[in-house]
Amino acid sequence: MSKKFLAVAASLALVAGLTACGGDSSASGGGADGGITMGFAQVGAESGWRTANTKSIQESAKEAGITLKFSDAQQKQENQIKAIRSYIQQKVDVIAFSPVVETGWDAVLLEAKRANVPVILTDRAVDSDDTSLYKTFLGSDFVEEGKKAGEWLVKDSQGKSEVNVVELQGTTGAAPAIDRQEGFAEAIKAAPQIKVIASQTGDFTRSGGKQVMEAFLKSNPKIDVVYAHNDDMGLGAIEAIEAAGKKPGVDIKLITVDAVRDGMQALADGKINFIVECNPLLGPQLMELAKKVVNGEQVPPRVVTEETTFTQEQAKAELPNRKY
Repeated sequence: MSKKFLAVAASLALVAGLTACGGDSSASGGGADGGITMGFAQVGAESGWRTANTKSIQESAKEAGITLKFSDAQQKQENQIKAIRSYIQQKVDVIAFSPVVETGWDAVLLEAKRANVPVILTDRAVDSDDTSLYKTFLGSDFVEEGKKAGEWLVKDSQGKSEVNVVELQGTTGAAPAIDRQEGFAEAIKAAPQIKVIASQTGDFTRSGGKQVMEAFLKSNPKIDVVYAHNDDMGLGAIEAIEAAGKKPGVDIKLITVDAVRDGMQALADGKINFIVECNPLLGPQLMELAKKVVNGEQVPPRVVTEETTFTQEQAKAELPNRKY
């Protein structure tokens, strides 16, 4: 089994329920009223994508008649582990979570398994050799997202002798950061003129993207392209580029991942050149998986969301319909 399969189980665990930040919700869980109670341990609220993801899960749980306990980990693994243990003690029917980082989950997931509380991974994977610790992983193929970003750049760089790229990475150790870097690197191998001259985490935040880009601009006199692992960091980079007297999208091209409304607007305005979509609206699929898992039905170990890419003209057409 691949490490990505482990992420699936964690995702199911996340669906299990949403609790207060401390994980001390008074609800007893266990479906005492005949319904399903899910404990959900969210990464945090670090980006527009994450906010849309949380809203989708909360609204979908309500529509599905699932009692949701919610926890905001504020991007700290220890907070997620605390919330998951709280859900186990409350005897929720299912746990779902989006892991802050890939490693360090085996102990708490084993506790859930021994307590017969199934776990679903959403959005992000875990790195574990024991795939029995979770039931399924619902989310994007982050490696493929990185490849799409790199393939666009390879095509755009045809005929150029040198293309210097700086990379704004996501949270260190997080699955999307690891995989988006891997996919991008694999794609640009086809174009030796493309070189990643600097790479640093911006922690998936707009402020982080701005700060790192400011440093890149000071230390690297010639930057042709910014590859940001999410829109928010790309939007922060735009602020830094403009403050440096350069024109984003022209003097320095930008490629980002997510396709949230603010990112799509920047793409439509020509400040971003290409966006790879990462769909945050996982709520409906998560609730369906949770019901099947609680009922003892078989579910696929990996459920991949459908996503696309956007150019400037496509962004202009899509913006009026964007839900997030």
